[in-house]
Amino acid sequence: MAVKQSTRKRKTAAFGAVAIATALLSPLAFTLGGVPAAAVAVGAPTVNAAAATGTWGVDKSHTDIGFTIKHLAVSKVRGHFNDFDGTVIVNGPQPEKSSVNFTIKTASIDTANAQRDGHLKAPDFFDAEKYPEITFKSTKIAKTKKGFNATGQLTMRGVTKTVVLPFTVEGPIKGPDGALHMGIDTALTINRQDYGLTWSKMVEGVSMLSNDVDIAISLELLKKAA
Repeated sequence: MAVKQSTRKRKTAAFGAVAIATALLSPLAFTLGGVPAAAVAVGAPTVNAAAATGTWGVDKSHTDIGFTIKHLAVSKVRGHFNDFDGTVIVNGPQPEKSSVNFTIKTASIDTANAQRDGHLKAPDFFDAEKYPEITFKSTKIAKTKKGFNATGQLTMRGVTKTVVLPFTVEGPIKGPDGALHMGIDTALTINRQDYGLTWSKMVEGVSMLSNDVDIAISLELLKKAA
């Protein structure tokens, strides 16, 4: 009997904690396309086409452009770019008419190591003085089962290649500032050799750096006034 009472008390306390948390957080609830967040079913996000339609800019304080590369085939070095901007034009009812235009400043590379960052900005790698920007311009947007694909031209170190960025969309959601926010997540792997970033050294038969670079981008967008 004592065990049953203890279990009942724990359940009651847990229910009470949830109720208190709900009461405290409800005044801060965001809205999704004008619908309270609590009313939106849990699961795969559904894009509100009407609310999404328009021109969006980048919320830089809530955006991350990161990359990962293998070092000596045993560990991963991670880095980010801190200076970037872009515009996303969304046609909700006809996503194929949407477009993405994005620019990254190569000199803003940051791997938390000043000496390494200096080398990455030098001619051995990005040659930031000669090639100050990495750009992506979409040529096609297509809906898929899991989200969307953005096909476009990725230009890095003066080399342009066609890439496909699979991406997902979350929102739009109205923030406490009254503005509409939307999230886009994408990831891809590129071969740095394809873009002229060929520097490396062999150590005991192992390359210091892998050719493959994993890129992960998490964008938060702000809708611009019409």
